[in-house]
Amino acid sequence: MKKKLISGFPSDIKESIELIEREAQKIVVTTEKRSYGKTVTLISGIEEEVAKGVLKNLKKKLGCGGTYKNGAIELQGDHRDKIKKILVEEGFKEENIEVE
Repeated sequence: MKKKLISGFPSDIKESIELIEREAQKIVVTTEKRSYGKTVTLISGIEEEVAKGVLKNLKKKLGCGGTYKNGAIELQGDHRDKIKKILVEEGFKEENIEVE
């Protein structure tokens, strides 16, 4: 009978670590005026590997375009009033989300 060697973390531990990382992040939400008077919502403080999945869900729920650039999520339009609720649903702590 062959023995199986286990490498890496079990999946439930990996999920727990990701949840703890999400709760510990300090997130800042701001807006910025761009050329032609366009407004962009910037969300900074989310790690890149987590941000990609969060970005996809934000774009879907808000019905807008967006990208991940220079360590921040950029969403087209002003979504400050809706962002906090959606980020809490994604697993981030409400106390760690600052909307300016």
